[in-house]
Amino acid sequence: RQALEEMRALYERNQADVSEAKSGRSDLIFLIRFRHCCLLRNQRCLVAYLYDRLLRIRALRWEYGSVLPSAIHFHMSAEEVEWFNRYKKSLATYMRSVGGEEGLDLTQDIKPPKSLYIEVRCLKDYGEFEIDDGTTVLLKKNSQHFLPRWKCEQLIRQGVLEHVLS
Repeated sequence: RQALEEMRALYERNQADVSEAKSGRSDLIFLIRFRHCCLLRNQRCLVAYLYDRLLRIRALRWEYGSVLPSAIHFHMSAEEVEWFNRYKKSLATYMRSVGGEEGLDLTQDIKPPKSLYIEVRCLKDYGEFEIDDGTTVLLKKNSQHFLPRWKCEQLIRQGVLEHVLS
């Protein structure tokens, strides 16, 4: 806000000096050019600041998902919240358009997994769980299985399975 106020003051002084320079005071031209350069510099700084905030808001979508914590949401302006919501919808539309019927969740694995299969322990009775190759696994409490990572991650988040680290 201070930068905008400074820019407004520089612009108003330049407007006044331009009208005087038109009436014959050529000694003000250098001052007008200097103020104009100051205005351009401030403009570049503000655009760089806004672009940095935009990149940080975009990174928040990848880090926290589609719902931001209230502490972060509190520090965002209305325009930033609106941009976040539009970016969230755009990303969701793109993820639905690729990867077949279910879509492809690009936010699931930010870092590539070390292995495609993981060992999991069942924390509660779930019942039959079908894998893509057609085999079914009975998920009973305290049973351990070696399953595809991408099929298990939703159940891990729900608290049905737990990743066993050896």
